[in-house]
Amino acid sequence: MTNSNPNGHTMSIHIHNRRAFLKTGSTVLALPLLDSLSGEQAAARSIPSACSSSAAASDSPKTPFSRPRPAVSPTSASPGMAPLERHQDDITMVSNLTNLGASNPHGGSTSYLTGANVNNTPGKKFHNSVSLDQVIARKIGQDTRFPALTLSDTGGPSQDGHGQGLSLAWSDQGHPIPGITNPIDLYAQLFGQAKESPEEREFRLAQKRSILDGVTSDFKSAKRKLSKNDQDKLEDYFQSVRQIEQNISREVEWAQTPKPKAPLREPGQGMDGLRALKTMHQLIVAAFQTDSTRVITYRQPVASVLQGHGVNLNPHSLSHYGLDPKRREASQEKDLLFMQLLASLIDQFKSKQDLNGKNLFESSLISYGSNIRSGHGLRGCPAIFTGGAAEKLKRGRAHHPARTGHAAGELLADTDAIDAAFRWSSFSHSTGAVPELLS
Repeated sequence: MTNSNPNGHTMSIHIHNRRAFLKTGSTVLALPLLDSLSGEQAAARSIPSACSSSAAASDSPKTPFSRPRPAVSPTSASPGMAPLERHQDDITMVSNLTNLGASNPHGGSTSYLTGANVNNTPGKKFHNSVSLDQVIARKIGQDTRFPALTLSDTGGPSQDGHGQGLSLAWSDQGHPIPGITNPIDLYAQLFGQAKESPEEREFRLAQKRSILDGVTSDFKSAKRKLSKNDQDKLEDYFQSVRQIEQNISREVEWAQTPKPKAPLREPGQGMDGLRALKTMHQLIVAAFQTDSTRVITYRQPVASVLQGHGVNLNPHSLSHYGLDPKRREASQEKDLLFMQLLASLIDQFKSKQDLNGKNLFESSLISYGSNIRSGHGLRGCPAIFTGGAAEKLKRGRAHHPARTGHAAGELLADTDAIDAAFRWSSFSHSTGAVPELLS
């Protein structure tokens, strides 16, 4: 399939082994599987269950060992919470949460920050809505180099069980937003100093714009030749192209503003998954510390982290441990590992100051949770909130609210609504603050 545009670019879609490639000028983009072009239907694929997902200002795993029970101390709610004991006075543990929009146990993070029922939009097989991080970024992130930073895993749905999407973040139109997946790229975004003159930078950005113009100008004509299902696939795919366009525009705006000096060393090559995750945590703290951004989401990897810890079992199998003692033990080991990582992240927040000289932990709100509990369970999920930004949030307690139709992302919206800067009447299924959580 070939089309020409008035800018002189020629766009063609080539098919090779059922995979389509879009070519414009010297640029080639791999497209998703498009049934209209292959002449055959794509085979149905099974996606493993979600084992870890992360939320607004930081990150997250799954239920530690067992369903959290109401308790005076949040860390006594489950054995898997033991690594957080040193932070128990600063933690709000909430259980009995259910995302009313989540219906696919193999897509635990897809609607984690949107609350949307992604399979119930008339005329669409799949449609999400805007994620909470993007809403918050519009309120507090416009004065920073990155209104919101989106971080994600490298394994994708097949390895880490997160479901559809490229990260936890979704645009206003409900399209997936790609995330940065490794610490080297994140460091370069935050602190990399360009070794180019203003003229060289202008030429480089102009080239990028030209390539994207050539791709997007032919997008509408290509869509007309595809089925409705493939049009939706292509629209989601091109969201990543639009994200690149936005990043270029933002880079132009901030071109004359030097990046801050990095408060840590540049990451090296060859890190295993566990070391990479720890480095991503360090960079999250550094991003807040330098006020490079005020909103971060991180859809954490699982498989590579477990491998770096010496656990070589598939994360999906760990969520279905059943009566297998080896898998159950490995699942408990995984829970302890991720709680240790969270405890270490909180340590780092507590040890740093923001640009105003205030303790970084006290000026932040960290949310950590998942849309899935164990097996295929979508109800009764836990979430952890910590940090001093929500001053009226009861800390040092475990809560089991009666309102089960609440997702962690929606609860975060209600928590943020405590502050005058975040007053909204509702978000997704949420309709206001949960009184049990407020002092």
